[in-house]
Amino acid sequence: MSSAMAGAVDLSGLKARAEAAGRQSTAGGQGGAPATAPGADGGSAGDWVVDATEQGFQTEVLEPSLQVPVVVELWASRYPREEQLSAELERLASTGGGAWRLARVDIDTQPRVAQAFGVQQVPMLVVLVGGQPVDAVNGAVPDDRAAEWVRSLLDALRDRMPAIAEGEQRAAAAGPADDEPVEEPEDPRFTAAEEALEQGDYAAAEAAYQSVLDVEPANEQAKAALAQVRFLARAEQADPSAIERADAAPDDVDAQLAAADAEMAQDRVEAAFARLVDTVARTSDDERDRARGHLVGLFELFPPDDGRVSTARRALARALF
Repeated sequence: MSSAMAGAVDLSGLKARAEAAGRQSTAGGQGGAPATAPGADGGSAGDWVVDATEQGFQTEVLEPSLQVPVVVELWASRYPREEQLSAELERLASTGGGAWRLARVDIDTQPRVAQAFGVQQVPMLVVLVGGQPVDAVNGAVPDDRAAEWVRSLLDALRDRMPAIAEGEQRAAAAGPADDEPVEEPEDPRFTAAEEALEQGDYAAAEAAYQSVLDVEPANEQAKAALAQVRFLARAEQADPSAIERADAAPDDVDAQLAAADAEMAQDRVEAAFARLVDTVARTSDDERDRARGHLVGLFELFPPDDGRVSTARRALARALF
């Protein structure tokens, strides 16, 4: 998470309210023992998914995050919910053996949580580790990428949080869930596109992926693949000298687009993003739309949770508004 966003997230107020509620409950004789983190002793699948509240934020979210990452799913009941994503996250957490936890928060009924996280759009996913936010995704992760996103999260934190491996061992011992999705046979349309790509026939691969989107406009796999193919075709023609030419002509939009592609081909991702954000800020009308569209196309080359993309999206929003 960027330092700017981390600074905007202040969970101390929620923690104080939860502690005050706990003291009041104890004083009123409604339970004298302090609450423990859900599933702290290994727990059950029901412990690993919770509808979190402001009052219970300490025990439902903050304390478990000392052991394993807690993904806070922020949504709003007044808007259509990303049902597929929510269901997939719940399935992954429920079958994960406690390697991570899912805390769902309806910001319409828990407004102080929304205020603490500075929510500007929903859905929003925030990862808490040790009581602190370490990553965030604004907007929905495609449900077919949720497992990959969770896996990358656990891979990044496994060495720091031994309870992740313990949970994974529990999940492995339990075996696959009854509702575990069965791997579908390979789609021949994608097979044809991949074969064309292996042969370096970018035009045929692009046509194959586009044919999938013509029939299924919401197919995220085809969208991502099409963006990759189009960039590979451009990157093969990328001229490293385009960067120097663009630096000498900052108002030449064509030069900036070519230079951004050259920087991407050199794996200088942040530099390419920054160049196009600056171009958006300097231009207007059609030229601004071209630069913005080119930048958004480059975003599609990366997973939605890539920190470089999140940072560049925020910079783009500032440049536009």
